Amino acid sequence: MAQPRGRLRRGSKTKVGRRADEIRLAVGRQIQGIRVDAHLSQQQVSDAAGIPQPYWSRIEHGMADPSIAVLAAMGGALGAEVTIRFYPGTGPRIRDRIQAPMVEELVRRARGSWRSLVEVPVWRPARGVIDLVLARPGDIVIAVEVQSEIRRFEQQLRWSAEKAAALPSCEAWSMLSGGQPTVTISRLLVLRSTPSMRALARSFEATFATTYPARAADAVASLGDASKTWPGDAVVWMEVSAAGARILDRPPRGVSLGR
Repeated sequence: MAQPRGRLRRGSKTKVGRRADEIRLAVGRQIQGIRVDAHLSQQQVSDAAGIPQPYWSRIEHGMADPSIAVLAAMGGALGAEVTIRFYPGTGPRIRDRIQAPMVEELVRRARGSWRSLVEVPVWRPARGVIDLVLARPGDIVIAVEVQSEIRRFEQQLRWSAEKAAALPSCEAWSMLSGGQPTVTISRLLVLRSTPSMRALARSFEATFATTYPARAADAVASLGDASKTWPGDAVVWMEVSAAGARILDRPPRGVSLGR
């Protein structure tokens, strides 16, 4: 069987490792709870499952990585159903090559007016990574989502809202908010101007405009001028070419969103 390229970093000091530890402990607690409720010993259920009792004990304590086959055997011995499911969260962390120059252009434009942080993890109530956060500490913090294409429109809007609401859980929140409890959290959606993206904006113009009502020109002006008031949730557009990304001070031709 072909091996995956690269090496999965499993240690408890990595994000993947910490999440794996949490999942192992949660699975172990569930198994132990079902067994105890059934008034069964580890020896009884491990014999029924054909699993050594010491290994069963390690699984209950979150100290082992059981295979799906082992979990299925444990479930059978306990009379429990085993399912594994991925629940949609706040979007994939995989970034395409187009997003990097788009983020670079935003950071360049905002320099001197905003404090910028790239790839900001948030934890609760939603877990995810915000592409870029811009802040005027003590005044306003903006969660920026940069999209070169959108495959699932409704999901993108939901992810954006959930991650923005989770901003106070990020490690840098005290710095971003300036320690003020009433700081405003706003959203900026940056779209690459392509035929498919412009068609999407026209198809869902009313929904986009309700979610991001501010004028693109006002948002672009505020990005580069600290004296300009931030207009609120907004969509701005970018053109991307071999020479780099360029932010547009108004929506592209044929698009009303942001005018």
